[in-house]
Amino acid sequence: MRKIILALMGLTLLTGTAFAATVEEMENSFNPYKNGFPTVEGIKPGMVIDANNWQVAEDVIDPAFLQYIQAGYYSIRIGESFSFDVNPNFIEQTKARLGKAKLGDKPGQISNADAGRPFVEEPSLDDPRAGEKLAWNFKYGHSQGDEWLIDPWFWKYNDMKSGKKERQLRFNFHFRKFNHRYLTDPTKPAWTPNPSNVFRSTFLTVEKPFDVKNTQVLVQRYEDDTKLDNSYIYLGFQRRVRRLSSGQTTDAFLGSDIMLEDFEGYNGRLSDMTWTYLGTKPMLVPMYKHNEEPTDDEVYTDDPDGYRMTKFIGTGNCFPDVSWQLRTVYVVESKPVDPNHPVGKRLHYMDVQTATIPLTNVYDRAGKLWRSFTIGYTHADFDVKENKGTDVVMYNFFSMVDPQVMHCTTGQFKTVTSSPSTTPNVFTVQHMRAVGR
Repeated sequence: MRKIILALMGLTLLTGTAFAATVEEMENSFNPYKNGFPTVEGIKPGMVIDANNWQVAEDVIDPAFLQYIQAGYYSIRIGESFSFDVNPNFIEQTKARLGKAKLGDKPGQISNADAGRPFVEEPSLDDPRAGEKLAWNFKYGHSQGDEWLIDPWFWKYNDMKSGKKERQLRFNFHFRKFNHRYLTDPTKPAWTPNPSNVFRSTFLTVEKPFDVKNTQVLVQRYEDDTKLDNSYIYLGFQRRVRRLSSGQTTDAFLGSDIMLEDFEGYNGRLSDMTWTYLGTKPMLVPMYKHNEEPTDDEVYTDDPDGYRMTKFIGTGNCFPDVSWQLRTVYVVESKPVDPNHPVGKRLHYMDVQTATIPLTNVYDRAGKLWRSFTIGYTHADFDVKENKGTDVVMYNFFSMVDPQVMHCTTGQFKTVTSSPSTTPNVFTVQHMRAVGR
């Protein structure tokens, strides 16, 4: 009998959740700091971690940034830890479906997970699919809301050796969830009609400089994670739309240090990776109140509401001038299924409360640190005025640093959730042709 029970437990771990999730587990998932934030002796808000005192924070700084700090490229300002309260609608959706989500037999398969956070149980190292469950929590997360507009979005390409800014691009990005919606009535959790069962679409346009102006990219991601994305590109000088092959999502995007697959920490299909949970730990992460941080008063000064972009400092101006706070993260490793993939593995540091990924380290196939990707998350009440009161965690900068060639690409942007301009027709090939003329 004991062998039968153990076998059944193992089967359950492989195919889904071992036991039905409880309301208490859900509350802990969304409010992990109800008994206080993690603390580390010697680390206090207001202090700066730099090349002279990095030892005090060695255990709570991710490996890439520890190297940067030791080398004198950057120093981290410590801010107060505070809660990023999760939107009540998202919590209610989770509660209504508590314990129902179940993984399929193969990666990329899931059932009974149409809204809310699929898995609220604390991950276990004994669960071989714990990393995959956390990946689903990330994919189906509440970051940014149901649809959002990033306009403007400035990309800078910087040489860290010379400190020279090589190039600057200006974009606008539209994002829209067609499924897993939680903010907008009456379209929760699914927008209809949606005959192709698209999960989420992304549409971007390059506005400047002239040589790449009106380059457009459209990515349609399906609810079925095992189904290949539909991706299209419009090049202004060719004046036509063509499909992007799946392999091009791992090419350098417009000559930058970024792949399309890198966006948001990971922007690919979950089925293209194997996911491994490596543990839970306290860590310093760039999560802050944007309106209380230093801003760049040069890149964007004509905003009607006086909004300013995140400032970049340090070697090559590759690092964000924001405060970092002590929070709890899950460490998750993803490895490509395709042996020809240019990435050897990624280490993702996922915030426990928001299921966002503010820090990702990318390793090449030889196992050497290739790039470090940082995304800054601001509390919505201290950001763009339209975001106030939404309880939606927002991002407003990224930095991709390549220490092998001493180069970086940075992004500064203004993000508005529930933007009325992100209508369904924007995410069509017909729209690309129309605006490209």
